[in-house]
Amino acid sequence: MPVTVLRFNLVDPAPTPTALSARYRAAVEMAAFADDRGVSMIQTEEHHATGNGWMPSPLTFAGAVFGATRRIGVTVSALITPLHDPLRLAEDLACLDLLGNGRLVTVAGLGYRPEEYAAHGKDWHRRGALQDEVLETLLSAWTGEPFTYQGRTVRVTPQPYTQPHPLLLIGGSSRAAARRAARLGLPLFPSAHLPELEAYYHAKRAEFGTEGWVLLPPARTSLLHLSEDPDRTWAEYGRHLLHEARTYASWQSADIHSAVRSAANDVEALREEGVYRIVTPDECVRLAHEAGAQGSLIMHPLCGGMPVDEGWRSLHLFAERVLPRIKD
Repeated sequence: MPVTVLRFNLVDPAPTPTALSARYRAAVEMAAFADDRGVSMIQTEEHHATGNGWMPSPLTFAGAVFGATRRIGVTVSALITPLHDPLRLAEDLACLDLLGNGRLVTVAGLGYRPEEYAAHGKDWHRRGALQDEVLETLLSAWTGEPFTYQGRTVRVTPQPYTQPHPLLLIGGSSRAAARRAARLGLPLFPSAHLPELEAYYHAKRAEFGTEGWVLLPPARTSLLHLSEDPDRTWAEYGRHLLHEARTYASWQSADIHSAVRSAANDVEALREEGVYRIVTPDECVRLAHEAGAQGSLIMHPLCGGMPVDEGWRSLHLFAERVLPRIKD
């Protein structure tokens, strides 16, 4: 069966503390529900300075998920690593790796919004150098041995559960990201289906003499919501999907590649485009067979401020009328 994923970014177009608290709690409860039913992965991400509550603290959320689950993995895709203190990040990721018994996957990204760097007092124009410093520090810190950091000798503890270190991939769509991953001997996670970038990465690995692999997204990636009546659900809740799609697209310049970038400006165009899809259980089973064992199904039950009750309806349909059939 394909990899099954629940995506959470906890967006709400009109966030209030009460509403966001309910949304956060629902996401953790959904993760526990999914864990009990054999879903493979929770996926979350990092963004800052938004007006809709887009997840700013994915590591805190990952810790809550690990505390409520036993088996399911958590992928942070992506963590904007240059915004983090390198030593503190090494400690946080090591502790999460211990808490989750190795279930943490971190994709290190640069981000694409200068305002996020400004909000955290980081120089946007030095983002490449900041990324190198963070990644090199993480790899040194996770050895558990003393090393030199900014002219002083430091040691980071505890050592992580996963050896030699927690799973860390480099995300992005640029040759600079591929070169960085190849030089450090880290896997590459292109942000879209970019076979030419995969080939470039392997060529650079050969030059550097490093090991590595690529997690290449499929040619088409869809974010799924399940419904017994997609026409009704699009009419009633399509605005939530459009809110997320338009917000995400507004952050990205023309040179940014993303597997889930939408060009739609209204609900009808969004439905026709197919990046966000509302499907019946039978259609979801068909998508699973088309994806095959190397593919994935990405459920997005709380997309764009989707009401929690509707998110639960979608998730129950997936668990009760899709998962048993694709497992068989």
